[in-house]
Amino acid sequence: MPSATLLGQALISGVLAGGLYGLLAMGLSLSWGLLRLVNLSHFALAFLAAYIVYELGTTYHVEPWWSAAMVVPLMFVIGAGQHWLFDKFKVNELASLLMTFSFAVILEVGIQLYWTADFRRYETEYATRSIKAGPFYIPVMELILCIVAGLLAWGTWLWLRRTYVGKALRAAAEDPEIAAAYGVDHKKLAYLLSGIGAAYAGVAGTFIALIATLAPAQIWAYLGVVFAVVIIGRLGNPLGALIAGMLIGASESIAMAVLSPAWAPVVSFSVLIVILLWDPDWL
Repeated sequence: MPSATLLGQALISGVLAGGLYGLLAMGLSLSWGLLRLVNLSHFALAFLAAYIVYELGTTYHVEPWWSAAMVVPLMFVIGAGQHWLFDKFKVNELASLLMTFSFAVILEVGIQLYWTADFRRYETEYATRSIKAGPFYIPVMELILCIVAGLLAWGTWLWLRRTYVGKALRAAAEDPEIAAAYGVDHKKLAYLLSGIGAAYAGVAGTFIALIATLAPAQIWAYLGVVFAVVIIGRLGNPLGALIAGMLIGASESIAMAVLSPAWAPVVSFSVLIVILLWDPDWL
């Protein structure tokens, strides 16, 4: 049995890793829950953002926060452009899954052609810094990631529930025809929401560039666990996505410490199966 210190450190690491899961899940959760579009290219956009941050930092020596200031608006424009295609061709939920999967594959190939399939690491002086709290170490960059994810999740939750635009989006998701009768322009709001979801992928990509080793094939590494996080956190719920991400991250980390790393992928889907068996209408 691992020591209490090891378990405590595993719990801290898992919660911090879950912050990234939640951040990646937010945009997908909003798109799927409020627009009924399953955007699998969300992961590819996050890695495209990560590679751009890496390129700006290593080649042009641009600080990560300035890179983020350029990458996040770019992702917003790409997300809005994607929705233009969805709207123009009347893409439904199933077709969006297939279409965005194809788009993700194209992006993966493009990344590989430009940056090659080699593993790349963006080394910065602060990426390896940690805060010592008793016997535990808290990585600074992962802590900042969780704080940013928490602020975005809380802010988005408030925006959806307290503002006219947020209420209009939720109303249109429930019944577009009735919402339109009350003057809600769902099409314009959908462009905004698609852009915001892609912008969140840009934020996640910035942190991926700073804390992870990059390779084009890793686009798919987060697919399964983030899908589970989106469903466990309930569609269209940014706070739920973050809490579910931290829950899954902590569970995976504890499983790796107590059992073995091979058990980590089992955790998220086990939790998902239990929840869906307990409440088939969870979605």
